[in-house]
Amino acid sequence: MFGHGKRLREDIRRWHREGWVTANGETQILQELSRRGSGVSLASALGILASVLLAFALMSFVAAHWNEMSRGFRLSLLLSLVAAGYAAAGFFETRGREIFSDAAILFALAAFGASIMLISQMFHIDGSPPDGVLAWWLGAFIAGVLLHSNAALALAMVLVVVWTGMETDFPGGVHWPFLPAWAAITAGFAWHRWTPGVYISGLALTGFVVSLGYLLGLGNWHAGVAAIGLVAIIAALVASKLAPEYDAVSAPALGFAIATVGCASIALQFFEKTTTSELILYAALTLAGLLAAIGYGLANHHRGAIWLGYIGFSIEVLSLYWKTVGTILDTSLFFLVAGLIVAGLAFMAWRLAHRFDGSNGGIERGARI
Repeated sequence: MFGHGKRLREDIRRWHREGWVTANGETQILQELSRRGSGVSLASALGILASVLLAFALMSFVAAHWNEMSRGFRLSLLLSLVAAGYAAAGFFETRGREIFSDAAILFALAAFGASIMLISQMFHIDGSPPDGVLAWWLGAFIAGVLLHSNAALALAMVLVVVWTGMETDFPGGVHWPFLPAWAAITAGFAWHRWTPGVYISGLALTGFVVSLGYLLGLGNWHAGVAAIGLVAIIAALVASKLAPEYDAVSAPALGFAIATVGCASIALQFFEKTTTSELILYAALTLAGLLAAIGYGLANHHRGAIWLGYIGFSIEVLSLYWKTVGTILDTSLFFLVAGLIVAGLAFMAWRLAHRFDGSNGGIERGARI
């Protein structure tokens, strides 16, 4: 999504050349986009990075001189750093510099997280480290909701993933509290209507679901993960047909569902003990599914599905070669048959697209990657 503004401007200029948008309309739309800003720029990225680095520089300095300070001075200094971050955020917000306001909020939250650890050390509080991360992500979530900060919500999601990782025991120790925490932060993204949050939430949930394959069933629950992914694929496809206005959610969901099934399939084939017939069956189903993803992506202009299909196909073929490298004849025969099948499918797709292009005046150009 970070290149969305650039692509939109290119599309608007192309629409003008095609005669779909007037010259005045092109000018007005481009001016409106300029007023809104590009969302993520070099200045904003550097501002956020600088805020995090400054926060940890200050906290490192405080930690280095920790023993030289009285308890009262320590507490007041820590609270002052957090308050200074929020004060700076308010200053930038009143002047319409939202991205620098987010950077200041991240500074305050970084100072807040470091304060939790330092105060625990100062008062010799015996608690598990995950509890400190729990308090940290709760603070980031509250700040994100109350201050309407997407950066704070993104930090909260990262901290929830860290919290879950610290609380997870392999195998069998699934940290189910991740789900309500994930749902709360995702609801915050939805309330803010922040599109990158869809990808952050999708990535976090995908990682959690994939981990279930290694945590449940004595570490062999990958078939269950594949089933969850398939259900998610069907749900995303149905949603894209019934509610196309929510394509900004259903399209990424489809991509993450495909990735979930792909990860489960790799585990089933190469991490679990499988017979030759099971390996052939899983490989055939995986390759067929990846080709279907590529076909769907080409037909519906879903770049994510296309590239996931390409990447997954490459990983699958290379993994099969590694798995069967001991039997050269069988390996060469497999690649010969697979190559002929894919070549035939490519020819059929080309013929279909060529016929479609001839009857619709050049639509094929829109399907290029």
